[in-house]
Amino acid sequence: MLHTPDAYEDDDLDRIPAPKPVHYAEQALLGALLLEPQRLAETGPLDAGHFENHSHAALFTAIRAVPPPDPDDHAKDTTWLNAVLEQARPHAPGLSASYIHALIQFCPQSKHAAAYTRLIRADHARRTLSRHAERLARTATDPTLPNPAASVLAQADALGRLLDDLAGQFAPHPGSLPRTPPLAAITHPSSEEELDEERLLLATATAYPAEVQQMRWLTAEDFTLPLHAALWQSVSALVHRGDMVDPVTVLGEAQHRGLLTDSLTPKDLMALVSTPAGSPEYWGERILQRALLARAHTVADRITAYTEDPANTPHQLITGSRRALADLNALRTRWNRATAPAPSPATRPQTHAAPAPRAGPPNRPAFTAARALR
Repeated sequence: MLHTPDAYEDDDLDRIPAPKPVHYAEQALLGALLLEPQRLAETGPLDAGHFENHSHAALFTAIRAVPPPDPDDHAKDTTWLNAVLEQARPHAPGLSASYIHALIQFCPQSKHAAAYTRLIRADHARRTLSRHAERLARTATDPTLPNPAASVLAQADALGRLLDDLAGQFAPHPGSLPRTPPLAAITHPSSEEELDEERLLLATATAYPAEVQQMRWLTAEDFTLPLHAALWQSVSALVHRGDMVDPVTVLGEAQHRGLLTDSLTPKDLMALVSTPAGSPEYWGERILQRALLARAHTVADRITAYTEDPANTPHQLITGSRRALADLNALRTRWNRATAPAPSPATRPQTHAAPAPRAGPPNRPAFTAARALR
């Protein structure tokens, strides 16, 4: 008895562990097209790039390239199938006549070609979204970029354009939000450089409080250390109330906010805010940029989690990813305000003199007492 090749069989094309559902959708669609080539019209904008399996993509390209046969002639011989195989083989040497016939036998219903097409396009959308999220995460952590914030925002824009394009391809439906459980918060230890930048901001903000009035774009959530965030709120509160600002008044505000403890003495706090270098805007932008990059990485992780959950439909992926991206765009708005060109001298309000906002400090002071507060 002759052995009939099985599309599930572990041949050169199927030597992959636990094929995903799209693998079988690709097989079913190709089988439908090989059996009834006229069904190609039902695949719409599908192209080879939508296929996950390279050999399947090559076979689909060949089906589109070889002129369709007369249906009656196709039912009587394999001339067209042989032509398709010869067209595809240079690009996928593993293809064989036995696999072609196995695909035809595997297809449950050739009239369901449009449904198989939708499954293939949906999985392609998932993979494409995952690649964009991966690029966003990689960009957010690339230390070699000359302008990391601009690079991250450019990747976010590309992701947004992809979501707009996908939204036009997949119809919305009830239950649009992903059911993927939220990711557990990941806390990374702060580096000494990050902590130094936050300390320098607090010291320069205390020395040049007038500059703080223009820094509403920086918030407590941008800081890596909760103590520094609380001290920034203390300095900001004094400035926005119009109170006098110096190390002693900051100490008083910190006391009222309950920040003084056995590990943070008044002397320690005074030392922390008493050694300025550079300008508040310079350090503020450094801190905000770091927060922007961290947010971008968090957004990328959320989108990746959505794409890795097979229960999510394309529309759920789109809706969830757009909401995640909105979190980054909220911080982008503050970044744009922080880095907007400074007003001309004729329109700039007179403030207490401070070093140039975006000029880095010539030297960093040693934070001997403050470092003990980490």
